[in-house]
Amino acid sequence: METIFVKALQLVLSLSILVIIHEFGHFLFAKIFKVRVEKFYLFFNPWFSLIKYKPRNSDTEYGIGWLPVGGYVKISGMIDESLDKEALSRPPQPWEFRTKSSWQRLLIMVGGVLMNFILAFFIYSIIVLHWGDNYTPMDKIPLYFGEVAHEAGFRDGDILLSADGEKLTRYDELDIFRVIKAEEITLLRDGQEQTVSLPEDFKLKVIASKMPFVDFRQSIVDSIIPGGIAQRAGLLRGDRIISLNGHNTNSFSTLTALLSKSADTDVALKILRNGEEIELTSHVSSEGKIDFAILYHDARICDHYNIITAFPAGIKLGFRKLSFYVLQLRLVFTKEGVQNIGGFGAIGNLFPPQWNWLDFWNMTALLSIMLGVMNLLPIPALDGGHVLFLLYEVITRRKPSDKFLEKAQYIGMVLLILLMVYANGNDILRVFQK
Repeated sequence: METIFVKALQLVLSLSILVIIHEFGHFLFAKIFKVRVEKFYLFFNPWFSLIKYKPRNSDTEYGIGWLPVGGYVKISGMIDESLDKEALSRPPQPWEFRTKSSWQRLLIMVGGVLMNFILAFFIYSIIVLHWGDNYTPMDKIPLYFGEVAHEAGFRDGDILLSADGEKLTRYDELDIFRVIKAEEITLLRDGQEQTVSLPEDFKLKVIASKMPFVDFRQSIVDSIIPGGIAQRAGLLRGDRIISLNGHNTNSFSTLTALLSKSADTDVALKILRNGEEIELTSHVSSEGKIDFAILYHDARICDHYNIITAFPAGIKLGFRKLSFYVLQLRLVFTKEGVQNIGGFGAIGNLFPPQWNWLDFWNMTALLSIMLGVMNLLPIPALDGGHVLFLLYEVITRRKPSDKFLEKAQYIGMVLLILLMVYANGNDILRVFQK
């Protein structure tokens, strides 16, 4: 219960920061172009607000709603989530959104996304300044693979050098994804440089398997809790767990994934001990663990920066995260990608079970990038939908009618609600499938 509370607290705090910064972007550009902002809210407030305050001589009411699923700014003369048709029935006023030029309205709409990207790059800059840039060089470490990767031609111990001719530099989400979507991988095997051609459906097979693709850690037992499950099962220090219920587990991430799926059951382990294969039976705890630590070579590098060099390094790191998310977003529109969509539960599980400021700010920066990219999708009710209609107006010099924009807003809101129900429904189904 404490773990759930810590993750939930981190999620709420992180999303609150991101929503405030995002809406401030719209607010800032609206103020620059002298557009009246009627409300600035963290969370939504149908029927009532938890807190609301309107400063003297201000047009804006600030508040906190009771429904913690986002936030909004209500801009005068704009068709938005409020669907305020009465205001649009009155003659246009000079302080309204609809009376401003198309380029000014465009900047107001992209202001939120722009602030999310700026926030992410700023957070990454502060991270590398305070903690340094920690990473594992991809071209220096032997890797261990899951079953789908073995079937495609990878072997445990391969060192990956490039994907489709592009050099692989870091063991991170971006370079791993470049490997998954590549046609040809150059690698080092037994001291010899070789090329592996991947099947066309390799990427989809990796996603469909719902198992880790690769890891630089092997399943070698280093230490065992006295009297714990591992000791009772007969595991010893130095044992290498090579399979669980017949599935290859040379990769530690594969082993942990299989253990998670086998929580509170007995499993058959195959162990390599002093060159001899041994079969053991072990119980798996309700948390999906066997109570042992692994032995692995930590090949991480930490680059340190000063106040001047940290910001270029942070921006570069931010662009790596942005590139990965944009590449990964394409998979959402595949059958396998749709099945992996998650809601608040999935996002909350990305945070660590214990409070850690480095992990918290890393996740907040990544979520800021995700929020920025998602808001640019050309869906009515999202910023990207408004941007799409504004670009149409700029190109054709014809403004869509208020009636059309109103209907588009309705359609967009219905789509977003359905998507939210589906994503959070997936989270619930995963709980029962464990």
